[in-house]
Amino acid sequence: MNLSLRASLVARPLAALGLGVAAMIGAASAARATDIFSENPVPVFAGPTDNPVEDYFLHWFDRVNEAQATQPHWMTPLATVTPRLEQEIRYDQSLQQLGNGADVINFDGGKGLELIPTTMNEILINAPNYEERYVRSPAQAFGDWNFLTVKQRIVSEPEDKGNYIVSTFLGVQAPMLSSPFTNKAWMITPTLAAGKGFGDFDIQATVGVPVPLSHESTIGTSLATNVAFQYHIAQYFWPEVELNDTYWFDGQRAHLNQLFVTPGIIFGRFKIGQDTPTRPINLIVGVGYQVAVTPPIKLTPALTPTFDHGWLMTARMSF
Repeated sequence: MNLSLRASLVARPLAALGLGVAAMIGAASAARATDIFSENPVPVFAGPTDNPVEDYFLHWFDRVNEAQATQPHWMTPLATVTPRLEQEIRYDQSLQQLGNGADVINFDGGKGLELIPTTMNEILINAPNYEERYVRSPAQAFGDWNFLTVKQRIVSEPEDKGNYIVSTFLGVQAPMLSSPFTNKAWMITPTLAAGKGFGDFDIQATVGVPVPLSHESTIGTSLATNVAFQYHIAQYFWPEVELNDTYWFDGQRAHLNQLFVTPGIIFGRFKIGQDTPTRPINLIVGVGYQVAVTPPIKLTPALTPTFDHGWLMTARMSF
């Protein structure tokens, strides 16, 4: 794929997301005040209007401020989905070497726009990831589309209180039937997530069950567990180590256990540009290296682990 077309594939969904964010930001009008974490301004409420829809969007950032002021202020890890409620635009990219000799570049990583519509909920509206495979069985196409995740926060306390959080997610993935990278099945993934902080150190973890709605005998139902150990140094440095594990109950990989270790570091939150009426805009970037530690490479009946090692990069703009 030539560079201009590749850039277009990345830029178009991001541009659409940017327009949506700009429209939402334009609906807000209130003064800004910032707390000590440089992430969450103190809520400043405007008066009600006669239009409930207008009133809802007018107070959008007030709800975001309240939601984030009542939870820990850790950084979202590279691979593990944070139990925190976050509002940002996110782009990920990975460069993977498979155990069968092929190389795969994954553009976007199934990320996109994350919004906080209530003080206890988050919705993730993701763009489809685009994949390119080289060396062996070359192919270029969109992968299956994890287009929507809904997050429900159950309980949380910020750092100066209990420093913990518990949430649940529900994700929905659609198959790209014409793609060489498709599983050819809709999938739903209920997930339980939790985190606990100890000063500058925190642990964030998720346990999810991706369930295929068809072709289960091939894909299999699995248990996906992710744990991120993270430390905050100075203002902008967040080194971490993640354990990313998948166990298959059935399917072609029945009773196999795939484990990756992912050391990495995230830099942020760097304040950029102009503030919204009530929120700072922050830039966050990070990089990590994933290595499969188990099982030994198996080529049949399905490649396991799904890749051998690879780089993971992330760029985010929180608002």
